[in-house]
Amino acid sequence: MTKKREPSNAARWHGKPYHSFSDYLRDKYNCRVLKIPINAGLSCPNRDGAVGSSGCVFCPPDGSASPGMLASMTIPEQIATAKMNFKRSDAATKYIAYFQAFTNTYGPLTLLKQLYDLAAAQDDVIGLMIGTRPDCLPDAVLDLVCSYRRPGFELWLEIGMQSSHDKSLEFLRRGHTNGDTISAITRAAIRNIPVCVHLILGIPGETWNDMMATASLLQGLPVSGIKFHHLHIIRNTALAEIFDAGLMNPLTLRDYVSVLCDFIERISPDVTVHRLMGDREESSLVAPRWGLHKGTVHKAIEDEFRRRATHQGFLYDRQR
Repeated sequence: MTKKREPSNAARWHGKPYHSFSDYLRDKYNCRVLKIPINAGLSCPNRDGAVGSSGCVFCPPDGSASPGMLASMTIPEQIATAKMNFKRSDAATKYIAYFQAFTNTYGPLTLLKQLYDLAAAQDDVIGLMIGTRPDCLPDAVLDLVCSYRRPGFELWLEIGMQSSHDKSLEFLRRGHTNGDTISAITRAAIRNIPVCVHLILGIPGETWNDMMATASLLQGLPVSGIKFHHLHIIRNTALAEIFDAGLMNPLTLRDYVSVLCDFIERISPDVTVHRLMGDREESSLVAPRWGLHKGTVHKAIEDEFRRRATHQGFLYDRQR
């Protein structure tokens, strides 16, 4: 009997050299699935004095909220407004409620449950994505998040890892350690909660070897998704003051594309790539300006993979 041939990565990933989250959702639900950013009005221990009072060095006053995310609107109002803005065709569309602004596991359990329940109950919402910090995930909160696991419901916990190096976390004024991140990821995995980690490439002081060491660490952690950000400078942040003083230079587009491809080559082909770069509107972006041209950056990334004749996971098994 002839052994059935497995499809190539390119075939499984719709011709892309990486496993994109958008394609994963379309394949799984057979329809368009969009994320609706939600501002739940929660705070952050790095702002209210529990850990710090000035926030992360890169974080703007709005906590990286998307434009139009107003905490003064109820969650149903935010979802309804987003649906109207998304409506571009009659194609079937489902939604994931994305708790994005600030720290969305930082609050009393009763309040968190009320917020999550409200979002999950809205029409055509088929999942929750909860953004948080690794030091804001006690076991009781993880148990609450785990309670939303059920067939046909997309559940993700987004953890702001940023880097595996404590020196970098100190520069970023994160207020947590890499040990906190490893603990949070491990305890979430015990509960079968899919974890997507946020990573920043181009942190001042990090070498290529440092960034690849983060990739190597992730090879041994139960991570299901990765969201990449280039270190961009946003107005009204401490990072903007450092940049204006001439104390740092962001990565060029060429350097970012190169190191990103190096990183993706080293991660498991089963991990979904949720984002390839940071995203910010022009009015608030200081540098690098190439970050305004997402389509150009994505094309440069795919062109670089084609030039190398590699793909996500190309070096994964060779380094384990």
